[in-house]
Amino acid sequence: MAKKKSRYVCQNCGYVSPGWIGKCPECSSWSSFVEEIEEPSAPAGKKSHEPYVSAVNLRDVRGLETERTHTGIGELDQVLGGGLVKGSVILVGGEPGIGKSTIMLQSAGILSVGSRKVLYVSGEESAAQIKLRAERLGIGTADISILPTNSLEDVLSALDSERFDYVVLDSIQTVASAELNSAAGTVGQVRHVTYRLVEVAKSRAITVLIVGQVTKDGYIAGPKLLEHLVDTVLYFEGDYSRGLRILRSVKNRFGPTDEVGIFEMSDKGLIELKNYSFADDADRSVSGRVNVPVIEGTRAFLVEVQALVAPTFYQFPKRNAMGIDVNRMNMLLAVLDKKGGLNLAGSDVYINVAGGMKITETSADLALCAAIVSSYREQAISPETTFIGEVGLTGTVRPVSNMKSRIAECYKMGVRKFYLPEKVEFDKKIEIVLTRDISGFLDMF
Repeated sequence: MAKKKSRYVCQNCGYVSPGWIGKCPECSSWSSFVEEIEEPSAPAGKKSHEPYVSAVNLRDVRGLETERTHTGIGELDQVLGGGLVKGSVILVGGEPGIGKSTIMLQSAGILSVGSRKVLYVSGEESAAQIKLRAERLGIGTADISILPTNSLEDVLSALDSERFDYVVLDSIQTVASAELNSAAGTVGQVRHVTYRLVEVAKSRAITVLIVGQVTKDGYIAGPKLLEHLVDTVLYFEGDYSRGLRILRSVKNRFGPTDEVGIFEMSDKGLIELKNYSFADDADRSVSGRVNVPVIEGTRAFLVEVQALVAPTFYQFPKRNAMGIDVNRMNMLLAVLDKKGGLNLAGSDVYINVAGGMKITETSADLALCAAIVSSYREQAISPETTFIGEVGLTGTVRPVSNMKSRIAECYKMGVRKFYLPEKVEFDKKIEIVLTRDISGFLDMF
């Protein structure tokens, strides 16, 4: 197959060069040239484009088929919004060893049941290695077509020769097209391969699942355009010490983007954790430790926030946080100092969210304040007590959404005493302590 002519185009100003150069002579940007295939121009006197699509009236458009196919993994279906949509392209990213290939192979094994045909393309493993991993996962006899290749043309040829319902590509950075001279994983190759796969998925109603490698910063390697082209982007996070894996949706054209799925990595693959708490359920009281419910999508999780306040040995006290925004922590410390009278100018403050969770909502403000005060005064807080509320700059505590769902999750985990900014009707016997101001809140310790 003859290679098409390629050119290098600056992604900032559009300057075209026949070869790659480091600095753009037009806009002076560095490393901005990307290889692109040069399309032949239309002959003179002929139309460059024959229209084949005409405009239609919106009221005459009928809805597309959006019937979802369940993957057989409940947590994955929940993150996807109910299952796989025909013709969609899904990108799954995460750190090496987090479980991307594992969940893709498990899903392929379940999807292959019945008359559905699945093609598993691997650019990183041989067929024998995939077989060995499939036997460990208990799907060694699944009806899956394995294609170990690094060539996009091989993938397209396989799709032309046989009708497949699902295609799994592991991974996008290992597949290259012969139409480009650059190596696999480069910006031009990743963009070109993704374009072709999206075109095939939309035109033939094939569901494509793509595994993407990530950079050291945690972002999917390749151009940002990669995430714009696909329909759904999922990220795997986790706590390696516990074997815990969190699947999070950051983009979804066919479902919500705030759902999470919880898994545990085992020797048999990923196991779903439908009812999981990120808090330590041990019946012990330790200073600087508070359990608080947070909402992820439609689900409430009990999370343990930890605070350590210690005398500083530096000219400027240290402020470190894991799992929450450092700026949010500094704001709460300022409120505790100004409105609560808690002098932390001579103390280092460390905040941590157990289990590798990240809290992005403000409902944990009151619990963070309680953990800081608890560590500062060396007064333990009972595991049966929680604090829910948003703390403002004026020191007032404001109510948050989904309060009943949060209370229900806490009650299920044994919490019976709640510090809340408002009264809430609940069908079980609980104790509610009204907390509307941070200054009065400090007097409770």
